[in-house]
Amino acid sequence: MAHGADRLAHEAGHGEHSAEHPGERKYIEIALILLAITIFEVAIYYIQWVHDKGLLVPVLIAMSAIKFTMVVGFFMHLKFDDKRLTMTFVTGLFFAFSIIMALYALFHWHHIDYAANLL
Repeated sequence: MAHGADRLAHEAGHGEHSAEHPGERKYIEIALILLAITIFEVAIYYIQWVHDKGLLVPVLIAMSAIKFTMVVGFFMHLKFDDKRLTMTFVTGLFFAFSIIMALYALFHWHHIDYAANLL
């Protein structure tokens, strides 16, 4: 008898949990948005003025961060989990972004000619 009550409580909790998740249509919409961002990332590589202005890497990093957020939030269901897990991913993303931008700045403004040092 106790097992039946546990099962009903579990199903009731599962029903509440599944009601929070979006339907199939929302996942298809997210996939199409991710596809559009990917197409934009590939297309922007071939736009010369983006290279000339030095915007290629920052724009690609921003687009990657948006895709990361959408994939983690929806396909990994992080949007529907405990906020502490979200903060774990956001903290990791912040540190990764900071390190990448620091390295980008270092190599962009403090150019070292490695070939000259080899001779």
